[in-house]
Amino acid sequence: MTQSDVLIVGAGPTGLVLALWLTKLGVKVRIIDKTAEPGTTSRALAVQARTLELYRQLDLAETVVARGHKVPAVNLWVRGEAKARLPFETIGSGMTPYPFLKIFPQDQHERLLIERLQALGVTVERQTELIGFTEKENGVMARLRGPDGQELDCAATYIAGCDGARSIVRETIGTGFPGGTYRQIFYVADVEAAGPALNGELHIDLDEADFLGVFPLAGQGRARLIGTVRDEHADRADALTFKDISDRAINHLKVQLKNVNWFSTYHVHHRVTQHFRKGRAFLIGDAAHIHSPAGGQGMNTGIGDAINLAWKLAAVVGGRAGDKLLDSYEAERIGFARRLVATTDRVFSFATAEGRIAEIVRTRVVPVVIPIATAFEPVREFMFRTVSQITLNYRQGPLSRGAAGRVHGGDRLPWVDVARLKTYRSTASAGDTSTSERASPATRSICSGPTPMWRSPMLPARLTPSSAISQITSSSLRRDHAAQRNCRIAVQSSASIALVGVGRSVICWPNRLPINSTAVRAVRPRTSRNGLSSTMSTDRTSPESCSISMTRCASR
Repeated sequence: MTQSDVLIVGAGPTGLVLALWLTKLGVKVRIIDKTAEPGTTSRALAVQARTLELYRQLDLAETVVARGHKVPAVNLWVRGEAKARLPFETIGSGMTPYPFLKIFPQDQHERLLIERLQALGVTVERQTELIGFTEKENGVMARLRGPDGQELDCAATYIAGCDGARSIVRETIGTGFPGGTYRQIFYVADVEAAGPALNGELHIDLDEADFLGVFPLAGQGRARLIGTVRDEHADRADALTFKDISDRAINHLKVQLKNVNWFSTYHVHHRVTQHFRKGRAFLIGDAAHIHSPAGGQGMNTGIGDAINLAWKLAAVVGGRAGDKLLDSYEAERIGFARRLVATTDRVFSFATAEGRIAEIVRTRVVPVVIPIATAFEPVREFMFRTVSQITLNYRQGPLSRGAAGRVHGGDRLPWVDVARLKTYRSTASAGDTSTSERASPATRSICSGPTPMWRSPMLPARLTPSSAISQITSSSLRRDHAAQRNCRIAVQSSASIALVGVGRSVICWPNRLPINSTAVRAVRPRTSRNGLSSTMSTDRTSPESCSISMTRCASR
């Protein structure tokens, strides 16, 4: 019988990211999957900006960007013509290092994650199935069936269900899966083709109530058709072929088909389980929530679940936090999942509504109104923040407290391009004077030096001189109290952080969790003997909610 800290059931993107993150944090994992090999086809395509920001911490982001396809624009078609074009190039500019929609198919995505996991010495155990498990005093005992059909026991401290919509983990803990099933049948076709809709951009046909989109893939003339059918076609889903639905793509979007590499149909549900945690068992990704593919949110939400849970499991397994910390996983993620399911359901229902009024809105109003609306920056910003998931915050979560200016506990700190801050030296107000001009020598020594990009530019200050951006070390802060008094906001790179305050300002203090990240949580001052005020407990930092390598310094 083998023993592991965490048994991960399911080796899709969610399970693989959980295994990778836990392994990086020193947690012993075992990951199993009942399939014989990784998938060679996929439904999930989009990798959103929030996922890429988190992937930066695993050194995955640049590989995904390089191997995937950046979508420059979406085109809305009516009656065989493209009526509106919405560019993506600038819609997210200034909000994230990744202001675009990246297409990276799930099968390629999985292979990349498997490669990285194997490099760390962890292999997915294929053709290994979870039969059931029981919870013991200090862990769980799982019953597995191996490739040879033999059954064996596996002991683990925790079990993570990343095993999809038909999750055995969810069935075992009995948390239910309330929701419904769309009457439409979804289809996916990977094609090689030519025509105006194969120009590397996203194309959506608005003519009919059934959805149809042409999603570009990397490579010339490659695309994925995703659509829905209903009525008589839906009634014979098992017999549905590409020939049954291809006429619309050919006639409406002028797709000149050369080859169909694969075609698949499936039902889509909208459901959220009642609990994400029960005892030592956790539900993640599709095992916890499934919804319409509208907006490309499913895989990204599952990856977000995995990262949210990973650092907490690592803290508890490593003895740095109590079991109660794990309760925050459900508290922070289930609300977002419920809102996401409700939102995607409304969007999908509107897009596929039948009737004369719905047709007029879809074919005449939408192509006119959306380009006008997106001409306004607040509308573009709202749309991008919502779809990219960078608007996600945990302000109402149990680990989040207080605020520092406009930054609240649980927020993702805004991203700022450091290169743009160079002009601030000459335009800064007297209260924002550069530290190199008026700060003490100790402060200048801390606030000088090169800026580590990405693990740097999370700057909440309105005017921050570029010379005041640096990496702050724990030894420097402990050694020089004058520097502590002068640094108003500082967040350390390559170490976990707890926030402490100086007056109304905020600086950082290292703690025991190895974190690099993009937001802040738990800001509640408590005065201490040395004049600093602690605002975050030792174990209340996380990779998806802490800022990185940033300092805001001023003389006092």
